[in-house]
Amino acid sequence: MKPISYNPVWMYFKGGFARCLLITTIYEIAKHVGVSPATVSRALSGKGYVRKELREKILQVAKEMDYHPNTLARSLVTGQSFIIGLVLPDITNPFFPAIARGVEDVAHRNGYNVILCNTDGSARKEADYLGLLRSKRVDGVIFTTSQVVTRHVRQLVDSDIPVVLADRRMNVDCDFVVVDSIEGAYKATSHLIGLGHSAIGLITGPQKVTTGAERIEGYSRALRDHHIVMRDELICEGDYKENSGYRHTKKLLGLSSRPTAIFACNDLMAMGALAALEEKGIRVPEEVAVVGYDDIPFASVIRPRLTTVVQPKYEIGSIACEILLERMKDRDKPRQEVFLKPNLMIRESSVILEVKEALSD
Repeated sequence: MKPISYNPVWMYFKGGFARCLLITTIYEIAKHVGVSPATVSRALSGKGYVRKELREKILQVAKEMDYHPNTLARSLVTGQSFIIGLVLPDITNPFFPAIARGVEDVAHRNGYNVILCNTDGSARKEADYLGLLRSKRVDGVIFTTSQVVTRHVRQLVDSDIPVVLADRRMNVDCDFVVVDSIEGAYKATSHLIGLGHSAIGLITGPQKVTTGAERIEGYSRALRDHHIVMRDELICEGDYKENSGYRHTKKLLGLSSRPTAIFACNDLMAMGALAALEEKGIRVPEEVAVVGYDDIPFASVIRPRLTTVVQPKYEIGSIACEILLERMKDRDKPRQEVFLKPNLMIRESSVILEVKEALSD
């Protein structure tokens, strides 16, 4: 509603008065402290010399006056939007909020806001979101989607928008941060083999995603190293969602020579596997052992508690954001390829408690 008249404290609208919110500027802080606006600017930005005592006083006054930087004005001066795009495939999967938190924490500490784009694994939604991010003139983009389209990423790179891939790799010249999925799957499969299992069902992620293909590679390497023949009928391609774990477990249980263990390549699919086994009255781990991947929060509270490959989820996001900020400052620095190490958390879904305790002794 268009105001009829205005003064610094009150605005009159049809129907009555409303109190205005006064926006604190560096000029008001400077006047209050008795220094120049340039000194306030240096103190608030942390760039340039300001005596320690004076800097602390300026920061305290800024806090008391509820000062917030004018990002629009800063954008006009610097040519930056101070916005980072984060593209995720499924925000309902507990794996991804931890990554998002890592990104957001680092971004916030450095004066950036994050636009979260949830694609639901849709290439069309991904393309639409990238158009939105370009229109917002974001300073950089972090991808961790299950359906990353190579040409979409190349379009951003060709547009001189810095890109970092998180938990994904592809044939594009950009930085990435991943956990070694081959090693993680190798550890999970070797754990089951060490417990005496040779018929191990595998529920993979989508094979067009690097994590899906790499976890099959880790699984097959472990079988080869232990001289176990890989059976194609024991391998099912899932989609990293709980229902696919449930559906493929029922399929595996219908085999004439059914598996004695199931390795699901993420925890949501492992939870679906546990549900299918419970429905069939099959005891875990006595009759069928189950191992997942990710160590989402639910893994340690469901019963039986889930043995799973632990990924440093928060670190994936925080490191990816740190690399993106570095890339935004220096477009010519060498490409960074960061490989983080997975660990195996052994719980009751693969070994009964007494066996687990014996293994740890």
